[in-house]
Amino acid sequence: MANVVVMGAQWGDEGKGKIVDWLSERADVIARFQGGHNAGHTLVIGGETYKLSLLPSGIVRPGKLSVIGNGVVLDPWALIEEIERLSAQGIAISPGSLMIAENAPLILPLHGELDRAREGQTGTARIGTTGRGIGPCYEDKVGRRVVRVADLADDATLVARVERLAVHHDALRRGLGMPELDRDALLAELRAIAPRILPFARPVWKVLAAERRKGRRILFEGAQGALLDIDFGTYPFVTSSNTMSGAAATGTGLGPNAIDFTLGIVKAYTTRVGEGPFPTELEDANGRRLGERGREFGTVTGRQRRCGWFDAVLVRQTCAVGGVSGIALTKLDVLDGFDELRICTGYELDGERLDHLPTAADQQARVVPVYESFEGWQESTAGARRWADLPAAAIKYVRRIEELIACPVALLSTSPERDDTILVTDPFAN
Repeated sequence: MANVVVMGAQWGDEGKGKIVDWLSERADVIARFQGGHNAGHTLVIGGETYKLSLLPSGIVRPGKLSVIGNGVVLDPWALIEEIERLSAQGIAISPGSLMIAENAPLILPLHGELDRAREGQTGTARIGTTGRGIGPCYEDKVGRRVVRVADLADDATLVARVERLAVHHDALRRGLGMPELDRDALLAELRAIAPRILPFARPVWKVLAAERRKGRRILFEGAQGALLDIDFGTYPFVTSSNTMSGAAATGTGLGPNAIDFTLGIVKAYTTRVGEGPFPTELEDANGRRLGERGREFGTVTGRQRRCGWFDAVLVRQTCAVGGVSGIALTKLDVLDGFDELRICTGYELDGERLDHLPTAADQQARVVPVYESFEGWQESTAGARRWADLPAAAIKYVRRIEELIACPVALLSTSPERDDTILVTDPFAN
């Protein structure tokens, strides 16, 4: 059976939640492999809306195993809050349906405090994070001082981990004018939350290997987007993890040979939250129209997203680096009613034509998009479930995107409802 990775191929917010939910009906296991509760997925099922941050999208489907992998940084208090919220909506969550990697790092209150303190500074220190402690936790993971899920099971280890962590953070906090950590208070909080987290703790790598041997279909769910990747994104305005498909292997403990198909989620236009370069950004009536029609507000932060025309240069780049087999094109219906649409096909920088986004930050900020114009369509594409339901101009627009990004459309989404999807290529059949 094929195993599929789903990754955002822009700056996140591409509609991954709906696509993962749509695919999860045919998967046996759904695994998150990076990010934290800075991610936000909105699912609309039968008129009911579910907002997820840490939990894999498959959690709303009975009979599926949901996995939080070791590549995820886990805020245990945020997780319990999310479980309780979904439980109130009638979703049953137990150790039989949810599994957390024993070696997953824990986001502690001190991480959020540090994150927000840095973001509160002016000038170059601000990069537009969610302030939820994601970056500081990944820093501690790499610095070999983080508290992990397994540490909650042994008090002596927990005390040693907290002490090592506190020595480092006290120096940072003093430099930012913050009080030193209250070690006893932090330990008390961790001891209190431990009994609620440990029942879900498992050796994820071992369980997933066994599931694969049984021929079970595994769906790897990414968060954020490729342009926020710590290595290949618009650095430093990026997240703190690798968001590309390759991270699915290291973020769950399965090798790269477990990946059979990578589905890149791509919005029919472009959006971005927070700071950083955005070559096709529209600060006019068209940009406002995209934002209003697309309801472009962050699921987690509520921040308004910046909007712009489709950037084929960026998506071609992320499809290449991410090893994308096919894309799921979402929110096509938001473009209904535009007289003219534009697609960025290249950049100009200091009189030179470029076919990729340069790495240097100053050059990224100065590139000028080169556009190709298309006639829009006045008919509605909302709810279309067959190619025959689409206007000819919409089909032309989609086909040109395929050509420009050198990657085929596997799925086409025409509304937030899961069944309003046109299937072109079945990722699980490859």
